Amino acid sequence: MARVRHVGLTSVFSVLALALSLAPARSQTAPPLTAVARVWADHVVEIEQYLKSAEVVGIEELKVGVTKPRRAKLAPGGLCEAIAWKPIRPGRYSGFWESYKSEIAAYELDKLLGMGMIPPTVEKEVKGDTGAAVMWVSPVKSFKELGGVPGLKGVSGPPPAQIASWTRQITVAKMFDNLVGNIDPNLGNWLVDPNWNLILIDHTRAFTNSQALYHQLVQVDDDLWAKMKALDEANLTTALGAWLDGGQIKALLQRRDKMQKAIDKLAQTSAQK
Repeated sequence: MARVRHVGLTSVFSVLALALSLAPARSQTAPPLTAVARVWADHVVEIEQYLKSAEVVGIEELKVGVTKPRRAKLAPGGLCEAIAWKPIRPGRYSGFWESYKSEIAAYELDKLLGMGMIPPTVEKEVKGDTGAAVMWVSPVKSFKELGGVPGLKGVSGPPPAQIASWTRQITVAKMFDNLVGNIDPNLGNWLVDPNWNLILIDHTRAFTNSQALYHQLVQVDDDLWAKMKALDEANLTTALGAWLDGGQIKALLQRRDKMQKAIDKLAQTSAQK
């Protein structure tokens, strides 16, 4: 079992891990959903290949999200019924640098780190446009749909038996956001399924050259941190070189080193208490 280490430290999500870890056991009502959405774990290769080859039979605009995602319906009878379609060419939009390639890089890094939180994402061409095809996951509800962060401010959280697992997932997600430089982890991009699996979507604004860390951590997942510390320019280039340039990879490592300093400082402060 992964070990979560308290290190002392907030963003809109930061107080969640601390609040849940200190919360007394009490009855909670799970989100009103009916099945598990993280179904890709044992079928990654097959789903990736299917997403690349599946025929798109219809596209609808979604009235959510600032990056204007589209839902593309796939031919019936396949491994999944739809994709989130993001043909966002690398560039600056409304003041933000965005790219469909960042979606794919986030997924590939998720795999490299063994997280399993980002749905399968591949490059695909649809009607002459090239973009990111993200497996459509269901059933899920976003934190926004649930009315806020589960477990805080009256929003129903996980049952007592799943608090530890949920807290770890929140910690892992925040560490990942900091590593990839995700500046847009809003309540609509963090999803939960009926079994309290946390699913992360929408990374078009990640992987810039910024060294800023979005989240202040209250805990550190030691297993994930060990994997992050093992990253270097060589293995990142092998895994992500098709989607990120050298500057983006160096910026990722610089953010990792900045995380190291913050975690070391917090651990030292915690030990002195």
